[in-house]
Amino acid sequence: MTSVVVLDHPGLLPGALGTTGQDRRPRRTTRDWLVDSFCFLASLAWVTLVTFDAASPAPILAERLPYEWMILADALLGLACVVALWWRRRWPVGLALVTLPLTMFSMTAAVPLLIIYFTVVVHRRTAIALAITAGGLVTNMFFALLRPEPGNPYWVSTAWGVVFTLLVLAWGMFVRARRQLVLSLRERAERAEAEQQLRVAQARQLERTRIAREMHDVLAHRISLLSLHAGALEFRPDAPAQEVARAAGVIRGSAHAALQDLRKVIGVLRAEISLSDEPERPQPTLDDLPGLISESRAAGVRVDLREQVRAPDLLPVAVGRSVYRIVQEGLTNARKHAPGAAVTVEIGGAPADGLSVEIRNRWPVGEPAALAIPGTGTGLIGIGERVTLAGGRLEHGRDERGDFRLAAWLPWPAT
Repeated sequence: MTSVVVLDHPGLLPGALGTTGQDRRPRRTTRDWLVDSFCFLASLAWVTLVTFDAASPAPILAERLPYEWMILADALLGLACVVALWWRRRWPVGLALVTLPLTMFSMTAAVPLLIIYFTVVVHRRTAIALAITAGGLVTNMFFALLRPEPGNPYWVSTAWGVVFTLLVLAWGMFVRARRQLVLSLRERAERAEAEQQLRVAQARQLERTRIAREMHDVLAHRISLLSLHAGALEFRPDAPAQEVARAAGVIRGSAHAALQDLRKVIGVLRAEISLSDEPERPQPTLDDLPGLISESRAAGVRVDLREQVRAPDLLPVAVGRSVYRIVQEGLTNARKHAPGAAVTVEIGGAPADGLSVEIRNRWPVGEPAALAIPGTGTGLIGIGERVTLAGGRLEHGRDERGDFRLAAWLPWPAT
């Protein structure tokens, strides 16, 4: 199952951070609309200010133009650039190339042209941004000649144009680098999440395969009993009634047990399982649990086993095998994450009541981090899959006392 991160305020992010596909045009967010509106109004205010200044008897920003129509033409050009700002995100390079000649003489278009140039630096590769920068620096050499500032020499006005261009370039490159960092971190997080989901799926598949292989021997034993007693009835139809009844009872019990085993493993057998030619070793059951406890004690783990199972001879083999695996996983986790801690194993149950298993150990206090063995968590995933297939329940984590607790309940039929 894929987890999706839902942002609290996605409208406050740029549209470029809202999509991951390179061929998909990002949609404009609320933040983008606010930024574009501010740029539009600021540029419009600049055009109005420059136009009134140029029409005044004593201009401040530049020398007065010789003809009145030039002032009107410059204002119209500035307004055209202001309107073009609404399309700067879609065609930044095209707008920059079309409006590049205006940087030689238009005073009203100065602010919208800087905004378009900033958009090129943020949204396009560095090579394209440097090419546009070089063209702007060349046209800047002519601006001070065609529109000289009153009281400032040519080189001072040209130097100010270069400074403004480089400042916008540095700012745009910083914004682009930060957005690329965010996109790379998000891509790495998505890749890590996909890899984790793949590991979980592989752990589940491996556990299903292992369960299916374990059940193979049990089903083969049940079916062989069915075949043996059915063959005896076929070749001895004149057998005494007591022997026939006894054989029929064995057949009925074996068939019932085989059906129960098949019901538990039917979902596992959907996958293709390749069995080796060599017979597998017998799988452990509840009777093998003392040996597992002894091995852990020999390894230095303090284990206290408390077993209160009534009628253990009636416990199904599959349930006993699951109990063995659960205890094995609990002891393994205790050795990994709480070295030196005492472990308590409690097993209890009866037919029709179910079987409960609980492994508890103290949470480590003051243990050096170097002693902890790293784990991937796939062991608990496999145990959870096993318990789910058996129709039981599994709980794990820290309890109210602060101890780590691994508990499971497995169904135990009355017959």
